[in-house]
Amino acid sequence: MSTLKEILTRRPVAATIRLTVPAGGARPAPPVGPALGQYRLNLMAFCKDFNARTQKYKPYTPMAVTITAFKDNTFEFTVKSPSITWYLKKAAGIESGSSRPGHVIATTLSVRYIYEIAKIKKSDPYCQYMSLESISKSIIGTANTMGIRIVKDLD
Repeated sequence: MSTLKEILTRRPVAATIRLTVPAGGARPAPPVGPALGQYRLNLMAFCKDFNARTQKYKPYTPMAVTITAFKDNTFEFTVKSPSITWYLKKAAGIESGSSRPGHVIATTLSVRYIYEIAKIKKSDPYCQYMSLESISKSIIGTANTMGIRIVKDLD
């Protein structure tokens, strides 16, 4: 049950916007400008805050961001680390996965890389309560669908 204070302080949501923006590269140009502009949100405030939050990542790393736009023209946003597929492609040094996963192996990766990716993904809001083992299993499943074989150690 909600308290009266929670009900009174709740702001009506105008929209939820999902974008992929390069780390440190938020500018009021497309795709950010038109997406936020139609809800009359402060573009420069978003760009400055997003760029400050993504400073620790290498420039132009694709970051998933979810923006909640409120009807009073304010907003909140959460930034997620890059996708698992992006990390796997970077670790394997490939442009894309296998065209026929399960039949053709694109490359092999060590379990060590899977563990490192899992440690990074643990900081994401939706993974913070998952164990490293379950995150690693998810990453291995993604690798299998990309045609990347996981081995204990690279020869």
